[in-house]
Amino acid sequence: MEFYRADKDTVLKEVEATEEGLSSAEVTQRVERDGYNEFEDKEKVPTWKLFLETFKDAMVIVLLVAAGVQLLLGEVVETIVIVFVLIMNAIISVVQTKKAESSLDALRDMSAPEAKVMRNGTKQTVPARELVQGDIVYLEAGDFIPADGRILDNGSLKVNEGMLTGESEAVEKTVGVIEEESALGDRTNMVFSSSLVVYGRATFVVTGTGEKTEIGKIATLLSTAEQKQTPLQRKLDVFSKKLGIGILLLSVAIFAIQAARIWLGDENVDVTTEILNALMFAVAVAVAAIPEALSSIVTIVLSVGTNKMAKQHAIIRKLPAVETLGSTSVICTDKTGTLTQNKMTITDYFIPGDGEKEHLPESPTNWNESERLLVDIAVLCNDSYINNDGKEVGDPTEVALINFANKNNQDYQELRDTYKREAELPFDSDRKLMSTLHTIKGEKLMLTKGGPDVVFNRASYILVNGEEQPLTDEWKEKLHIANEDYSKQALRVLAYGYKRFNQDKDTVELDDEYDLVLVGLTAMMDPPRDAVFGSIEQTKKAGIKTVMITGDHKTTAEAIGRQIGLMDEDDIALTGQELDALSEEELNEKLEKISVYARVSPENKIRIVRAWQNKDQISAMTGDGVNDAPALKQADIGIAMGSGTDVAKDSAAMILTDDNFVSIVSAVGVGRTVFDNIKKAIGYLFAGNLGAIIAILFAVIFGWANPFTALQLLFINLVNDSLPAIALGMEKSEPDVMKRKPRRVDEGIFAGGTMRSVVTRGTLIGIAVIISHFIGLQHSDEMGVAMAFTTLILSRTLQTFAARSNTQTIFGVGLLTNKYVLGAVALCFALYSLTILPFTRDIFAIPTTFGWNDWIIATGLAIGAVIMMEVVKVIFHKFKK
Repeated sequence: MEFYRADKDTVLKEVEATEEGLSSAEVTQRVERDGYNEFEDKEKVPTWKLFLETFKDAMVIVLLVAAGVQLLLGEVVETIVIVFVLIMNAIISVVQTKKAESSLDALRDMSAPEAKVMRNGTKQTVPARELVQGDIVYLEAGDFIPADGRILDNGSLKVNEGMLTGESEAVEKTVGVIEEESALGDRTNMVFSSSLVVYGRATFVVTGTGEKTEIGKIATLLSTAEQKQTPLQRKLDVFSKKLGIGILLLSVAIFAIQAARIWLGDENVDVTTEILNALMFAVAVAVAAIPEALSSIVTIVLSVGTNKMAKQHAIIRKLPAVETLGSTSVICTDKTGTLTQNKMTITDYFIPGDGEKEHLPESPTNWNESERLLVDIAVLCNDSYINNDGKEVGDPTEVALINFANKNNQDYQELRDTYKREAELPFDSDRKLMSTLHTIKGEKLMLTKGGPDVVFNRASYILVNGEEQPLTDEWKEKLHIANEDYSKQALRVLAYGYKRFNQDKDTVELDDEYDLVLVGLTAMMDPPRDAVFGSIEQTKKAGIKTVMITGDHKTTAEAIGRQIGLMDEDDIALTGQELDALSEEELNEKLEKISVYARVSPENKIRIVRAWQNKDQISAMTGDGVNDAPALKQADIGIAMGSGTDVAKDSAAMILTDDNFVSIVSAVGVGRTVFDNIKKAIGYLFAGNLGAIIAILFAVIFGWANPFTALQLLFINLVNDSLPAIALGMEKSEPDVMKRKPRRVDEGIFAGGTMRSVVTRGTLIGIAVIISHFIGLQHSDEMGVAMAFTTLILSRTLQTFAARSNTQTIFGVGLLTNKYVLGAVALCFALYSLTILPFTRDIFAIPTTFGWNDWIIATGLAIGAVIMMEVVKVIFHKFKK
């Protein structure tokens, strides 16, 4: 049943209750039927299971097999190193997962602890979890609403439902039936669990508890919303599987070839020993091909990105979100506080005889009588104020009025101190007026403000150029035209008037609010942030679609959308109800043209996100309320406002500390740079590994001795390669970073010239190592290993300079512009020097005969390989142009 569309008696009958409340027996029976007023705990994945799931990755499985073989062959050190790296990666993964799953706990904490109810004919306080459908609940200012319900009795109730609707302004509640189907924010005769009473009192009958409340539905959506993998995670998963299978096949093939040679070769050799050596050789290939430190390096580069974003007011909760931002193609953003200032501001005013104006004369002494009275009424017939800490307190509309006075050099407090309030008629949602009584310049005046249509009907006179004149039909027409002009611009309009009384008047009655003298109108709005205009333009250049999703009215949202350039000429706006009426095919057809959604529900938000995801678009969703949490979790990247609820923050991957759309756009730029740098690091790692594999395969084909030991390759992959790869993650943004279109979802991690660079650099490194290995083999197998190892580690280190850009040379990008690269290369040379010390040579298979002449030859080959990388880069781009 849609309770908001039924009268009180029908609702009470439906929930089997009366205004005298339920009996204890009825409560017990309903608890057994419906359960307690709380959310059910969902079973969580145990920690041990999360830990084991990290070992399902294809590359991890290959390394585990390699570690097992190494252990069987007695190579304990290599085994320990591999297992240690895998366990550390697993622990990091589990910790991140555990941190991310606290949204439902935060939701549960938001529920009201106690409720005032009528039971057994008496008013009593009970735990909120014991409420049942049919309970009669009493509310007053400051109460958290403990369940959903239909209002029975209303005393000017105002409720902050921002955590459900996303709108900060308190909702004025009513009792009457709402005939038309309405969005959640328009069901003014209902109250909703976990919202806050900010003014007035009311009595309501409970219509929904626990997961049957609106916030309960959100909890259900939250638990069922899919956690999306980031584009990088998806690409690395696919690549890992392919690489893992490829490496296994390659290792098996190499072992099979060598085993066949041994089996069919010299009968005098020890077959068992040679077979074991062949097996170690195959394992070495697996170790050489897999970038063991890749996961850790990607994590570190992402962490660097989080630090950069934090300086731009974006706090990252989930590391992969950094990269996801870089591939974002759609930003679904809230309006209030994100695109706008979240601060109602008077933008225009209308005074009969003067017409429309934006600014008052600079000095109050130059104001005419109408301007002075307009400001007097706006400030004095007003309950808002600014406290000693400078915080604005009160209704946002009224706060805008005192700020209007202050901005125009009239201290609002000075007016209030001068003209004290003597009596008042508080604002009432039924009559839509507020009136206060003051003595101003010796005259007793009742000052009134309210809805334009109401004030127009109550006024009999109009103040024109300081003179009171009868309010003629001609003047009424002018006022209606001014009001309509403002309304078309989605501005909120208030009208102002006054009435004279005798000096002995000390109270005001409802009947006094007639025969008013109309003074003028003010028009206000929550204006866009100044920097938003440029940011919207920037997103368009970057190929990113910006979509506004708001709980505000359609007219207001569309006006803001067009003002800031978010909506193109043929773009459209939809309400949540209009969205519900569209089939999936119709939504899919219109999706690119819908730039504004208004009066939306949590289900609407998830549907919008999924619609974009079904088109293979990477979506970012902003939000601050509980109602946003499911969509934040469903989106590829959820962005919560720093001023928002804990539930929204826990569901998001990123938090904006300044609630500013501009910060999102800046973060997208950082995300793109981070992804560029991750690709540079990945390219660096795989080029080095490819060089090692080429050298190993060449040795297999031509029957040479194995050019490396497994420990040497582990040392290069885990220790030496990590530092330059991390340094590449510190590269600055490319000049065109925010002028490119977003990456396609199906674009591989080696796209955009990365694969070409990997093959080129890897081949050159491989050739240099083969030559070095050959030279060493002329002396001995041990010297061949030493030469190959030295050339490999130095060429892989020096290729850091070439890896800084796929398009620019070392000098084009700036040799000294990344101090981290210089430091990493220097440290890698120092690490290499440790392997040739007298007491470590045996560990790294470096013979004592390896001297300075050999080192110079190996180093020269490494430098030559890097020079050729730059030459090939220049030639390729010259022909490309």
